[in-house]
Amino acid sequence: MCSKGFKRARDLKSHKVIHTDEKPFTCSVCSKGFKRVQELKRHKVMHTDESPFTCEVCFKGFRQASHLVRHQRIHTGEKPYKCKVCSKGFADSSTLKKHQLIHTSEKPFTCEVCSKGFADSSTLKKHQLIHTSEKPFTCEVCSKGFKRPHHLVRHQRIHTGEKPYKCKVCSKGFAHSSTLKKHQLIHTSEKPFTCEVCSKGFKQPHELKSHKVVHTDENPNKCEVCSKEFQLAAHLMRHQRIHTGEKPYTCKVCSKGFTRPEILKKHERTHTGEKPYTCKVCSKGFTQSFSLTIHQRIHTGEKPYICKVCSKGFSESKVLKRHQTIHTGENQFTCHVCLKVVASRQSLKIHQRIHTGETPYTCTVCSKGFRNRSLLKRHCMIHTGEKPYTCRVCSKGFRDSFNLKQHRTIHTREKP
Repeated sequence: MCSKGFKRARDLKSHKVIHTDEKPFTCSVCSKGFKRVQELKRHKVMHTDESPFTCEVCFKGFRQASHLVRHQRIHTGEKPYKCKVCSKGFADSSTLKKHQLIHTSEKPFTCEVCSKGFADSSTLKKHQLIHTSEKPFTCEVCSKGFKRPHHLVRHQRIHTGEKPYKCKVCSKGFAHSSTLKKHQLIHTSEKPFTCEVCSKGFKQPHELKSHKVVHTDENPNKCEVCSKEFQLAAHLMRHQRIHTGEKPYTCKVCSKGFTRPEILKKHERTHTGEKPYTCKVCSKGFTQSFSLTIHQRIHTGEKPYICKVCSKGFSESKVLKRHQTIHTGENQFTCHVCLKVVASRQSLKIHQRIHTGETPYTCTVCSKGFRNRSLLKRHCMIHTGEKPYTCRVCSKGFRDSFNLKQHRTIHTREKP
């Protein structure tokens, strides 16, 4: 048949089965037949939870050695299968085979709904799910459905924290190969995609595409629930979690869910106590960058939020918003004892302690009580010696802004 030679008769006998339809080795579980005993042995592992072949990099388990070998190419970047036409490399032969159809333009598999052609049956099968609402691949953690298995695998890394794609320069891990590819451009200064309007450069074409919308009033991404429009699809996707209640990013310590990874990252600092943002003036640490920005205004005296009615300045937007109710009369609260009007329910609660004598905030050093947290905080500086309000002229420090303001008149010769 094929003139192949063998040393032993039994090897010849085993080989002859290839040229026939005979499958003498049968699986006792599912009755599937195999031509060779080693094929049956390999198949039987499917009926167990056994994964004896483990990746040394990410510890993922595999049932077959060949699957492990193929997986390891994710970490090594090895692509031994080369296209003869364009020399592009691939990690496995099946992907190369699919790729080669690009050069032939052959698309023998056609969708019965939209007549679109595909190079292989598996791609057609995946495509056909577009025409249905079927999402057969479900996440066991959050029950979210997916149309394709690799989308589910990629999604599950949100819950597991797995990052199998490692940067060769800085060893940083990523959940997706595409994210690693984008990251690697950080180590180069290359920005080949340029905006025609403002000449700004971008490392990725989709970044340029997203940016271009900035130069238009176009908001093509519309929420089907509340009709709110967004310039970017990613912003719409993030917004939709308000309606679905989906919180795919989960804290490993307390299991609290979050809609965005950056919010999770900030939250995790409450468990670790990490305060990566430090004030250069007084060395005070903060968990979030915006908290540091607000704090620094204590030292600089900056008050960027100005009231349009009375021109008074404030260091925070929320304080300005609360102040503006004085002029509008909106949501004001009146003390029933002295008839004083305050802007918020919380301010009223704090004010009423003047009449009740309540001092719920106590100094841990001298046990003195205070009506509110800010008064306690200012008092504690007596014990710590902290003077965060610094004069720009003579660098003298003060415990509160009022004393600094009074001191400044020395330099200005102002007589208030």
